[in-house]
Amino acid sequence: MPRFAANLSMMFKERGFLERFEAAADAGFKAVEFLFPYDYSAEAIGEGLSRHKLTQALFNLPPGDWSAGERGLAALPERFGELQDGVGKALSYVAATGVRRLHLMAGNADPDDPRAIEAYRRSVEWAAREVGKQGLDLVLEPINSRDMPKYFLNAFSFAETVIRELNISNVKLQFDIYHRQIISGDVIMALRRLMPIIGHIQTASVPGRNEPMTGELNDTLLFDELERLGYSGFVGCEYNPKQGTAEGLGWFSPYAGR
Repeated sequence: MPRFAANLSMMFKERGFLERFEAAADAGFKAVEFLFPYDYSAEAIGEGLSRHKLTQALFNLPPGDWSAGERGLAALPERFGELQDGVGKALSYVAATGVRRLHLMAGNADPDDPRAIEAYRRSVEWAAREVGKQGLDLVLEPINSRDMPKYFLNAFSFAETVIRELNISNVKLQFDIYHRQIISGDVIMALRRLMPIIGHIQTASVPGRNEPMTGELNDTLLFDELERLGYSGFVGCEYNPKQGTAEGLGWFSPYAGR
């Protein structure tokens, strides 16, 4: 049976961020993820995890100026030094959180621009080597162009090509079921084919990006398929609750406590 991680950037927003660890644990989650920890000290994040016996499944490397619309730096050749600094900043949170994988966001760039392609591959290779020194995986997530129209990494095929061609053992695919359905569909067959390179999975309903079981996909079938495929990692719940977080957790009842 899959194990789920509450995404604290999107769930339990009825409470302050540092209070969401308790809310997630009380709801039966054993793991959490979030976009970024950098507004809080590593010690504060670590204390929330340890007090409530939670595993940190994932967080993102610094994305540039998020409030100004930046969505990562990896495909921006002129920002490579800033990306390097960001990797160092993220690694300063590893000891306190125990995280084992970090997501490298690509940024807003033309996916057909040769300079962006070269910069992205260089960034992935460099970041993978750096995080690998601490035994971490670097995950790459294709994001659909409906939600992020300017995002560089908008195709699963390109992400797969980069991962296979670089052939670095700790570079993995972050397979978001919501994004996959919007970009390419054929979710189960993609999971079967790509499972050897998948390092993390996320879920949300399609098209609304709300709770599982509320959209066009048969989420029960998908979760059963993950178990059949032997996926042992966490499934991040990166969705926007329709009403309140607690009110929408009926889908989670069979999986709580894992």
